[in-house]
Amino acid sequence: MAASATHRGYRIYTRAFDRVVIADQLDSVLGPLSAETKATLEKAWDIFETGLMDWKMRVHLDALAASERLRRVTTDDDRADTVIALLVDQSGSMRGQSMLLAAATTDIAQDFLAHLGYRVEILGFTTVSWKGGHPRQFWKWCLRPKDPGRLCELLHIIYRSADNEYASSLGWSIRQMLRPDLPKENIDGEALLWASERLLARPEKRKIIVVISDGAPVDDSTLLANEPDILIAHLREVIADIEAKGEIELFALGIGFDVARCYTASTTIKTAEDLGTCLIGLLERALATRRGKQDG
Repeated sequence: MAASATHRGYRIYTRAFDRVVIADQLDSVLGPLSAETKATLEKAWDIFETGLMDWKMRVHLDALAASERLRRVTTDDDRADTVIALLVDQSGSMRGQSMLLAAATTDIAQDFLAHLGYRVEILGFTTVSWKGGHPRQFWKWCLRPKDPGRLCELLHIIYRSADNEYASSLGWSIRQMLRPDLPKENIDGEALLWASERLLARPEKRKIIVVISDGAPVDDSTLLANEPDILIAHLREVIADIEAKGEIELFALGIGFDVARCYTASTTIKTAEDLGTCLIGLLERALATRRGKQDG
């Protein structure tokens, strides 16, 4: 099986097992939850609903204040003609508190943005399995050709489409973000391409992606079979292309990881506790600023 080439030599061994699903289809990819993982999910959801009340209240108050300020500096037409995608890293290192607070943050952010009239997408990215899954098995059966390229099966999840106007109907989708069997590896460059392609297909004039991540792209199967910088180099190339074209505004929020290593417009926080307030602040700054290229 020959690898296909994409960005400047970045290679993909096979796309045959990559999956893009809406959140309520995750059972079709990962299988139904076992009794143990279901109990873990129920515990996480209980914390999400009842254990974060003080934290959520602070973030909601920040969002309310930001909303009032944005209404003063933007018009209804501006907001209706803007789409924002929140792209969430769902790698194994995000498991636990980081994923819990990322879910709570994106839930508040979607409500904040939708009530202002913005179109919102919530997207997640990980892999179907650990250790490469089917692509790595095929590669081994083909006698391990040199430099195979990306050697895992992507899993991209749509928690909210920009066509969905009703944040209140998305509780089940956000709950799926907390599945304990979901976080695995992270191929950030291809996830960013996927999110950007979704936005470029939309009619809104202004398009924004905010990436939430806690580390550099990692997939052990890919890294062991290729040059060690294959994933980070591809991410940087994708970012450079998006920024050069200027059709999408790109921002990153790093959790304990300096995303400025890759992204021009970025903010880094020390712990996930700061995620809610920081994301609301980042969104307000981005939305209150008119783009030079677009408006000039």
